[in-house]
Order: sequence, then structure tokens, then C-alpha cells
Amino acid sequence: MTIRFLAVLALCVLGFDGLDVVGRAHAAITPAPDRRPDEGEGPYPQLILRGATLINGTGSPAFGPADVSIEGERIVDVRIVGSPGSPIDPARRPKLKPGGREIDLSGHYLMPGIVDMHGHIGGEEQGTPAEYVYKLWLGHGITSVRDPGCGNGLDFCVSEMKRSDDNRIVAPRIFPYAFFGQGRDGPMTEPEQARAWVREIERKGALGMKCFGYRPDILHAAFEELARLGMRSACHHAQLDVARVNVLTTARWGLTTMEHWYGLPEALFVGQTVQDYPPDYNYQNEQHRFGQAGRLWAQAAEPGSERWNAVRDELIALDFTLSPTFNIYQASRDLMRARRADWHDQYTLPSLWEFFTPSRDNHGSFFFDWGSEEEIAWRDNYRRWMAFVADYKNHGGRVVVGSDSGFIYKVYGFGTIEELELLREAGFHPLEVIRAATLHGAEALGAADRIGSIEAGKLADLVVLEDNPLANLKVLYGTGHLRLAADGRLHRTGGVKWTIKGGVIHDARKLLADVRAMVSQAKAERGIERLPEPGFGR
Repeated sequence: MTIRFLAVLALCVLGFDGLDVVGRAHAAITPAPDRRPDEGEGPYPQLILRGATLINGTGSPAFGPADVSIEGERIVDVRIVGSPGSPIDPARRPKLKPGGREIDLSGHYLMPGIVDMHGHIGGEEQGTPAEYVYKLWLGHGITSVRDPGCGNGLDFCVSEMKRSDDNRIVAPRIFPYAFFGQGRDGPMTEPEQARAWVREIERKGALGMKCFGYRPDILHAAFEELARLGMRSACHHAQLDVARVNVLTTARWGLTTMEHWYGLPEALFVGQTVQDYPPDYNYQNEQHRFGQAGRLWAQAAEPGSERWNAVRDELIALDFTLSPTFNIYQASRDLMRARRADWHDQYTLPSLWEFFTPSRDNHGSFFFDWGSEEEIAWRDNYRRWMAFVADYKNHGGRVVVGSDSGFIYKVYGFGTIEELELLREAGFHPLEVIRAATLHGAEALGAADRIGSIEAGKLADLVVLEDNPLANLKVLYGTGHLRLAADGRLHRTGGVKWTIKGGVIHDARKLLADVRAMVSQAKAERGIERLPEPGFGR
């Protein structure tokens, strides 16, 4: 999504149909190929994972050794079978049936599959085929992804959802949300048109809607119809319309999840009704847009103030969910770190790297002249933003994990794990981080009866690790964690060992090896050995 993405956003906010304008300009990305016989094992009539230490996703402390019994795609039993350091009495363990399989997970950690609430399935202009995106997600233990907008087209998104549900492709579960107005040939000018549009996307298989803003009466009608049909919603409250529709407005109408932070500081304004933009500000200039975005939280009410508490408490009472996506703006406060992340050399496609490189045409590639003042403003922005998110969590509000990778130097899978680290930085206990990434995401999707925790009756979406993520979230990265070993040399440890989705066991390291091979092939086709650094030639 290059500058066309901005055009889409502007057209949607201003009351025009942007998605079809873009959709007619280029096709969707390549769908995932059919799953090969050597990709994933299972599901099995019976599978028993024995002796693991469980982090079950509910916020409870880790416990084990425990045996988890799976039949087909569902967990049927979770049983504590002993105490650490003591022999396990075989009589306490679930019995293996003829034809069943068991795996010894002694010394391993088992947690629910991660739910990424803001995952776009690549894009044609990033050159990211679905297989590349899916394998990076699964390789990091991500078993469910909400695509907020279905930028490759709703039909594409729904088709991939169904193929994934049937395990015909190697992919996480997909929860498709359509951009507001997607599929229409013209603007909506009457509330009934919004209601009819919601009914149409529901018929096509969408599970919810994502909006940026719109004329209030028309957008309100859409939320009423979503509620009537039991559908859910997400909103990135774009600056082009946030002055009349902020987070409090949409939450009162029934919005279930807000994306990023836009619309929240505006709801916290005291003594002003619009952001204090400089006179030369132009939203279509992305350095203006993101430069001023980093100065927005400083204009909001202070923590603990009457306005702060009132907004926080009302949103919690409305069962409202925050999806902060801290990681996608990380480069704004430390550009060099984001640009030189460990994983770029082996996991970032050259086409995606080109998309990241500073450009006036690519969305999120806004580092035209990004200096100390911009980074310092963003560090202060993070401090204030994180304070609200932590306070919201501490007062009972739901916070989930979303990545929005594919933009601003963030690579699929890796960006999701970085989001976990950033929630930890915001003050979440590691158990709260895991819960945000699992059960709370499932709740926000309305799918907590099926996914999000390790409990009998739920789908067997699980992550197997050789290291304890509660002690170090970095062990979830596909590149692992560097540790000085007894031999005096640095070794890489960690990384997901197996990702289990619906009882199908995927070798996470093999999935990541497949991605490395894709990247190597793409480099060979371009005749390059490494990604070029901006400003140093190509």
C-alpha cells in the first residue's frame, strides 16, 4: 500500500469509495499454495503432549509437569501429573489409545497460540506473497490473525480464511474485517446505504468492519447494523475526521476495538477540540503526519486527572478493547535500531525493503529528514501513551496484541513478538503480556470459546518452546536470543520449536527456513547479496 493507501484512507474518510479505486488498479497478492504432504503432521485421532510446563493464557502462573490430550483438532484434557523434580506416577497420566501419538515435552514450555489482532496479509506493492507472510506468522507461534481491512480484497480474505480453517494451506486462522465502503462504486450519502453495505459484507463472509472515519450519521448507522448482526469492528480514527468522531463517539455507538491510539488523545483534550497543528501542516505529507502524531499525547489530559479517569472508566464500562500496536511506530523513536534489526538480512524480502526505504510515495516510509527532535518527541509520546494503556489494564480494561507489520521496517512475525516486549515495557507483568496475546485477543474476536487458552474443549492451537518466555520474551523471536555459553562463545537459543494449529504440528524452524530460502532466491534474482542501506548506493 503506497501513496494509494493514503488516497484510500482519504477517500473513505471523505465519503468516497477508495478500495475499489485501488482494487481495479492492481490484483490481490498471490494466495498461499496448497499444503504439501510434508507440511505439518496431523491432526491425530489422539495426541498427548506429556510433561510440559504450561502457561495457559488466563493469567495464572505456570504449572507442570502437565499432560495435554488432543483428539482431532480439540483439547480434551489438561492434567497436572506431578511435581517438578519428582518421578511421575504413570497411573496419573492419560492413557494412550491404539493409533495415538505421544510427544515427551519434559523441560519444554507450552502456551496458547498467539492472536495477532492487526495483521495485514502482505501487499502487492510490498512484493509479499501470502506464503511468506503466513510462514513468518506460524514460525513465531501466531495461530490466529485478524486482517483489519482485507486490503487484498474481501473475497481473497474470506477464501484464505476457509482454506486455513480446513488446513488446506499452511496459515494461521484468519478473521476478515472489511474496510468501510469496500466493494461499493460510489460514496454513501444515506444511513440506509451503510446498513445495506454491512449486510452485504456479512453475506460475503466478513466477520467485522474496519473504519477510518466517515460522516457521523452514516457511520453510526453502520455500527447499529453491525450490532444487530452480532458483528465486530475496528477503527483507526484518522486525523481527517477525528475532530467529529473520536474514540468516545464510536465506542458509544458500539465500536469494539480501537487501533493504534488515534482518537484517544482527542477524547482526552481539555481546553481544545482539535490537535495543535502548525500552519503548514499537510496530512498527505507523511513527515508532517507522523512528526505531529508524535506530539499528540502531550496535548492530552494528564494521568489521574478528572478527564483522564472519566474517559478511561467509560471505555472500560463499554467493554472496549485497546489494540495499541506499539511496535509499528518504534522506528519513530529509534530509526537506526528498527532499520538494522537482526532479522532483516535473512527474512526481509528485497521488495519489502524497497517499500520501507524513505519515499514520498510509500505509506509509512516517511523518514525524509528524521532527526533528534522527532525521535525525542516520540519517546515522550510513548511514555504518555504507555501510561494510559497500563492504567487501562490495571483498572480492568482489555488490551490486546496487534502488529500492523509490513510497514515502517516491521517484518511479519517479528513485529508481533516486539509488541509483546513493548507491553512489558509499558508495565505489564509477563503473564499479563501472554494473556493480552492469547485469551484477551480471543475475547475481542468473540472467539474465546474456541481459542486463546489451554483448556479442555478448545481448539488445539499451541506453541512449544524450549525456553521460558516469562523469563525472556526474546526467546519467541525466530532469530532467538544470544547468550554467552560455558565455552566462552555466543550461542543463539530460543525460537519456537513447534506451532500446533488445530492439532496439526508445524516445525516452526522449518517454516522459517522456507522463508529464508524465499528471501535468498529473491536476492539472487536481483543479483544482490545483501539489502542496500539508504544513502549508500544500491
